[in-house]
Amino acid sequence: MKVIFLQDVKGQGKQGEVKEVADGYARNYLIPKGLAVEATKTRMKEVQERNEKLRKSQEKEKEEAVKIQQSLDGQVINIKARTGTGDKLFGAVTAKEIADTIQKQFKVTVDRKKVELTEPIKHVGEYPVRIKIYPSIQADIKVIVTAAD
Repeated sequence: MKVIFLQDVKGQGKQGEVKEVADGYARNYLIPKGLAVEATKTRMKEVQERNEKLRKSQEKEKEEAVKIQQSLDGQVINIKARTGTGDKLFGAVTAKEIADTIQKQFKVTVDRKKVELTEPIKHVGEYPVRIKIYPSIQADIKVIVTAAD
């Protein structure tokens, strides 16, 4: 029996996927638990339309990510931080501070979780930082940390 999965089922299929499964498995487990529905022509058409909308929205997101990457790649960000003796910072420059600075300078919203620091920024200097914009798209920027007055 062909079914359309409504939820991810480990070892069987992902949400929205159409797959052939054993009749008993579909009738006695998948359909009663609300994990899948029988694949009829109208439901198949709905799934195709939904998948097409999803594909278009993903393409749009990817295009926007490419624009963001082009605007950020190779840019330099200056951050002023309080320092102690020997150019050591009080605390550290965090991913949130970097994301906020990008927001202010370039008017681009970047989630702090997408900012990848190769090492903690605890001293004055230059640091390479990678920003994951989309799963396959990233921008490399340089963060220059200077002492605040």
